[in-house]
Amino acid sequence: MSNSDQTLPKEIPLPPPLQPATPQNRYVGFVAGIFSGVTKLVVGHPFDTIKVRLQTAPASRFMGPWDCFLQTTRKEGFRALYKGATPPLLGWMAMDSVQLGSLHNYRILMKNHVFTEWEKLPPIGHAISGVFAGCTVSFVAAPIEQVKARLQVQYDATTKLYTGPVNCAVTLYKQAGIRGLYRGLFATMLFRSYFFFLWGSYDIMTNWAKANTSLSTAAINFWAGGLSAQIFWTLAYPSDVVKQAIMTDSVSNPKFKRWIDAARYVYTQRGYRGFFRGFVPSSVRAFPANAAALAMFEAVMRTLA
Repeated sequence: MSNSDQTLPKEIPLPPPLQPATPQNRYVGFVAGIFSGVTKLVVGHPFDTIKVRLQTAPASRFMGPWDCFLQTTRKEGFRALYKGATPPLLGWMAMDSVQLGSLHNYRILMKNHVFTEWEKLPPIGHAISGVFAGCTVSFVAAPIEQVKARLQVQYDATTKLYTGPVNCAVTLYKQAGIRGLYRGLFATMLFRSYFFFLWGSYDIMTNWAKANTSLSTAAINFWAGGLSAQIFWTLAYPSDVVKQAIMTDSVSNPKFKRWIDAARYVYTQRGYRGFFRGFVPSSVRAFPANAAALAMFEAVMRTLA
């Protein structure tokens, strides 16, 4: 080899081209989110009913999640566990479609405009995208979750204020207008800001499992989805308790004017333990519901991609 050949500069490899944001890959997340929402509702709603009742009922009403389950099914039947399921059936479809569809698009924006020099979006990019997606879906989630919560805490004829989800929504609107339906929006956004930990940990676990295990892609999605959901609920649960207190408060004569008022009320009534009342059914629900939902989401994404 000649000296001239040895002095030639080495060719610097170009970074891989960015994934083009075609209309198809921008919309697939919204479609896949619908399937995720249906799966999450079927698996998780009974746990959610127990959780909401424990969060909002007087401390003397139930001795714990198992007692709440037994009282509910004995007095109201097994179908009572699916009380308020109609709004979340449609609501989870809408919420997961908006949440996961917007998440997918925020990931594309992050990769194309923020983390441009990275071969793939890093965990922090997934985490930040999760926060943006959480704020976005809150505008859909706030009225849906409020209707669901109010229906779930109707125990019998004496506590029944609404005949169904439509009647509940109409009544709230008549009482306070659009503000009645969106009572608790800030609490909803604060709660969903913890998606930072959900989607950041989901990406970390997924990458680790791909590099260190022989699990199938579907199994990795399932386990990473369930474990990241556990992390999310452990950190976000106190804010969910406060959110439920606000969403089941009187609209015409509310006890809580601000988020901090509801937080103080929870602490005054039950101390620090009050912020984790109902945590067990929520934690038990978190793994199967979210594991199945995210496995479904990723499967549909792979099919449509």
